[in-house]
Amino acid sequence: MGSEEYQTLLLRLDSHLSLSSSGVEGLLSQSQPTSLNWYLRLAGWESRLLWQLSGASIAVSIFNYMLSFVTLTFTGHLGALELAGASIASVGIQGLAYGIMLGMASAVQTVCGQAYGAKRYGALGVICQRAVVLHVGAAVLLTFLYWFAGPILKAIGQSDSIADEGQVFARGLIPQLYAFSISCPLQRFLQAQNIVNPLAYMSVGVFLLHILITWLAVYVLNYGLIGAALTLSLSWWLLVILQSLYILLSPSCAQTWTGFSRKAFNGIWPYFRLTVASAIMLCLEIWYFQGLVLISGLLSNPTIALDSISICMNYLNWDMQFMLGLAAAASVRVSNELGAGHPMVAKFSVVIVSGTSIAISIVFSAIVLIFKVGLSKLFTSDSEVIEAVSGLTPLLAISVFLNGIQPILSGVAIGSGWQAVVAYVNLGAYYIIGLPIGCVLGFKTSLAAAGIWWGMIIGVILQTISLVILTARTNWNAEVAKAADRLHQSAEVDVLQLVDPDP
Repeated sequence: MGSEEYQTLLLRLDSHLSLSSSGVEGLLSQSQPTSLNWYLRLAGWESRLLWQLSGASIAVSIFNYMLSFVTLTFTGHLGALELAGASIASVGIQGLAYGIMLGMASAVQTVCGQAYGAKRYGALGVICQRAVVLHVGAAVLLTFLYWFAGPILKAIGQSDSIADEGQVFARGLIPQLYAFSISCPLQRFLQAQNIVNPLAYMSVGVFLLHILITWLAVYVLNYGLIGAALTLSLSWWLLVILQSLYILLSPSCAQTWTGFSRKAFNGIWPYFRLTVASAIMLCLEIWYFQGLVLISGLLSNPTIALDSISICMNYLNWDMQFMLGLAAAASVRVSNELGAGHPMVAKFSVVIVSGTSIAISIVFSAIVLIFKVGLSKLFTSDSEVIEAVSGLTPLLAISVFLNGIQPILSGVAIGSGWQAVVAYVNLGAYYIIGLPIGCVLGFKTSLAAAGIWWGMIIGVILQTISLVILTARTNWNAEVAKAADRLHQSAEVDVLQLVDPDP
């Protein structure tokens, strides 16, 4: 950078005027020393962009999660057997499908985010259509899992009565499976363009409507378990309809959605490979946490163990939804900047989002430790369960703190397209090391549920350390070149245009 241009950037930053990413890239790349004061101002600029994305992304993550939460809450008033069947179907069947769909959708975040940053707007619609095709194909295969949920649940050790109720609930969720397969790509397509506020409004509106229609189905019309499942399916289809209408009608998507195209079926193999890596990456992570809940039911005192771990896991899930919203914003920021050819801004964004999430997690961990008895009393009045939950809360606090690092780095990995590498990391950290240690501590020592949780913590720590090393050793200039090559293969656009996009 020339000295005159450098001074101009500093003056613009000093006067709090809006900076472009290219301007900040130049400022971060210059060889002249920059004072701490300027870095703090740059941090404020990046934080503003991050929270513009993450605030709405967190709302979307939480309220979409609340759809299933509300359904299970109403199901619990039908009876203990119905709740058990719906809960085990949610963990064992729906959770499996969610892992696959969410994992596949992270490929949309990677390629669409980088395409948007590279200003190759027409490619986004093609990539989204390609993703919908692959997601619906996966839903067709997963339909058999839902339809035969009863025999599958019996095969993993559930009683006949619980498995039968689980099958009723799972079959009612088959329409929701197809809605989810379409909604996931559409949501990532919009997020990649920094369109997040409309998604949040849709999620909140559908959530409020979902409470009403679930109440009508369960309490007024007495449709029972199948009614609760079908209302959840209906709510997800409402989300799909709203998202589709926005994409088709909103001027914000005029450049990125130009209609249906046959190009969605061209070059599908490179995108499919990234999709498979993405699915494996997230599935290994999601299934690990769900598997720990199922394993806890095999301990010597399964009722207390399952109740205590389930209560703690519920709080961890709430924290996870918050962090996943922040991770989604981090993924969009990194992918946009890599696609735009701004390696220094991408690196700076990683530093800011990591520091922000760690600070938030420290606060959340403190809350868990301070209110450990009160948190358990929200779910149960059983003194034995309360004591068990209180014993697990220090471990829960550690997990909450780790949630401030691990999901964010996973979001950075998605934005950078490292899914295949992270899949190997997850396999080793969770299943080769963490899970066996948890089983040994849980079943061969007096730690019981705490031992299983320690196994989870060890697995997450190992994964986090691996992601920190991977991120710290990243050559961000090389990542820009990889982003250009990836988009060239997936969207069939000129690589040279991606490396040096038109201003």
